Amino acid sequence: MLSDQATSVPAATSSRPTTTDRVRQVVVTVSEVLCVYGTLVGVGVLGTSVETSSGGALSAEATRIAPPGPAFSIWSVVYLGLFLYTIWQWLPSQATQRRMRSTGWLAAVSMLLNAGWLLVTQQGWIWVSVVVILALVLVLGELVRRLTAIPPTASPATSRGRRLAELVVVDGTFGLYLGWVAVATAANVTAALVSSGVRPSDAVSDLLAVVVIAVVALISVVVSRAFGGRYAVAAASAWGLAWIAVGRTTSEPASTVTAVAAVLAALVVVAAALRFHRRAGTDGADGTDGTSASTGTTSGRVRGRTVTA
Repeated sequence: MLSDQATSVPAATSSRPTTTDRVRQVVVTVSEVLCVYGTLVGVGVLGTSVETSSGGALSAEATRIAPPGPAFSIWSVVYLGLFLYTIWQWLPSQATQRRMRSTGWLAAVSMLLNAGWLLVTQQGWIWVSVVVILALVLVLGELVRRLTAIPPTASPATSRGRRLAELVVVDGTFGLYLGWVAVATAANVTAALVSSGVRPSDAVSDLLAVVVIAVVALISVVVSRAFGGRYAVAAASAWGLAWIAVGRTTSEPASTVTAVAAVLAALVVVAAALRFHRRAGTDGADGTDGTSASTGTTSGRVRGRTVTA
């Protein structure tokens, strides 16, 4: 997905914050507040929980692709990351960062889409929720692409600790976000079809579930290849797939075929990330630690090795 011209370039600039920078920071912050509000609605504090909204179409037992409840605990990590990201982008050193300028607006849009999805499901608009989550996964894909193209700052003035913090707060957060939403999108589309009356036989349902899971795995492999095997993206996708397997062996609708397919898909996703991570010559926690995904150009170094994320 990255052009052959993409190179690893310094992520910082020497300019002072502009009005646009300040507006972006405020918009991200407001978007985070709205995202928190949407979350409170979605978990049932201010509204109906997602599992019981939309007539139960999004419950853990609605379809063969629906992950069980514990799988959604990953949202706690993602939401914490978004909160930390909102604080991070206000740091004086971050206002003029090329990475912040390139991804800040997309981060804000992702938060608004997240809140929008939760509010839409409250109304039972299941097909509208499909449109929203598709938009969300596209926004996150573009955001992670930009993070890959612009590695973290690697200058003598930037401490190793700060670079690692950026890997976790920025790259880690949006990597997990993308990986999980990719799986959630498949579950959402399947739920919409079932809620619309598409109810094939058990054999056909198993076949369709395997096809959907295979598509998720294929997309994950393509993303790994394009983005240098980002571990956070793969980990979140594998997490979702593994929990689909658990759901199909511990609750209805039971499906051994779907469970086996989900486990195999999770293994494929992890293997692809490991392979493309090594191919990119990387060495960090989340993915493109050291090379541009398309050019192999190294960026900053920490103790003799490159680090981006």
